[in-house]
Amino acid sequence: MNALNYFLADLPSEARPTPELLSEACLALRRNRAHYLADRSTGQMIKLITKVAQEWMMDDNPIRVETLRNGPVQTGFSVEVLRQGLDDFFGGITESSLVGLIEQDLGHVDRLDAMVSNANEASRLCAAMARGPELLGHITGGVLPNPTFTSILLGLLIRSAQFVKCARGTSFLPRMFAHSIYQADPKLGACLEIAEWKGGDAALEETWFNHLDCLTATGSSETIATLRQRIPGTLKLVGHGHQVSVGYVASEMLEPHLTRDIIQRVALDVTIWDQLGCLSPQIIYVEVDGTVSPAMFAELLARELSVHEVRMPRAPLDVSTSAKIASYRNFYEIRSTYGESKIWCSQGSTAWTVVFDPSSDFQPSCQHRFIFVKPIANLSQLLMNLDAVVHQVSTVGIAVPSSKTNNVAGILARWGATRVCPLGQMQRPPLTWRHDGHPPLGELVTWCNLEF
Repeated sequence: MNALNYFLADLPSEARPTPELLSEACLALRRNRAHYLADRSTGQMIKLITKVAQEWMMDDNPIRVETLRNGPVQTGFSVEVLRQGLDDFFGGITESSLVGLIEQDLGHVDRLDAMVSNANEASRLCAAMARGPELLGHITGGVLPNPTFTSILLGLLIRSAQFVKCARGTSFLPRMFAHSIYQADPKLGACLEIAEWKGGDAALEETWFNHLDCLTATGSSETIATLRQRIPGTLKLVGHGHQVSVGYVASEMLEPHLTRDIIQRVALDVTIWDQLGCLSPQIIYVEVDGTVSPAMFAELLARELSVHEVRMPRAPLDVSTSAKIASYRNFYEIRSTYGESKIWCSQGSTAWTVVFDPSSDFQPSCQHRFIFVKPIANLSQLLMNLDAVVHQVSTVGIAVPSSKTNNVAGILARWGATRVCPLGQMQRPPLTWRHDGHPPLGELVTWCNLEF
């Protein structure tokens, strides 16, 4: 494979972008969009995106090979975790999923191409067209690639030139994805830019902000609040702050013949991306009236995580993160001697930890496959214990009887959850997922209505 040397993030690590360089890059992106992207049809974009996704699924794809070879050092994920995560993401990018997303958010697959009417609009003698921003900026958060991959895909669909800003040392996976687009269609790749710098550089970011039409940002709630104060008043910001996710197992599902499958699903949710995403469960709440008790559930989960560690090992951690996990373990080991909790953990490493804690109050995990199991009486108690973080709960993974799924999901939705899914799918949302409860394409476009 030819040397990957096209984007600003491909420059040597000691190279630093300047305001002048960013300004030139933004102007070039606008020119390239006008020449190579603005007039493409939705059908053309769907075919191109689907082709790129299919190539990522091929074991001999040079970009994929390079990603899996260098990814563990660059990202801190093991090759097995990377392979699983990439397959999960790109396996969900199909022509039908892309069409479904557009129809869900915009009401008509051709909405970005022309003035069109769906059945409801036609009956009211009106039509509408949606357009994306000319230059769309993204601020990425953390090392998980899926949010950035999705942002870039959305930008392609709405025909926006895009400039992706990564934190220092986190651009590897976005850069590899951008190169896969460039190799599939160099002219389309010329409408993308990937760069990295340490956030908070006022001179750089003021220049960058002034060139953008729309900005998406993923990060802590404090980061999003600070951004709102710094950007120009005319710049649209789509921000996604920190979220947490939990699991819920109803007592009817706590029969031995059902529990094994649930345990495997929970272990997968904890293992994918090493439990570092906002969609990863931090606590599994287990009802107390089942045949399998919450404490037994925790023990079974520990056994399953030990199996997953063999199949999909967690990469080694830095000293400070390992020390934090060791400190958490020590605290609960002391409590366990007084019968106040139980703990199971990997021997000789911090690879995984399961804590059964009789207190049902919400508390954040230290992640990296550190999971709490807590007992609850019923769904009402779950919601009461989550009230302190009601506006921060993203996903609730559930295991309930199928006859109760809609009712349970409705209760969770009215309470404030923005996504409910089966356990085992928490870190694998569909492309049509409404991030934080908002339509992903709908937040980015501007509409023009036509009345006949």
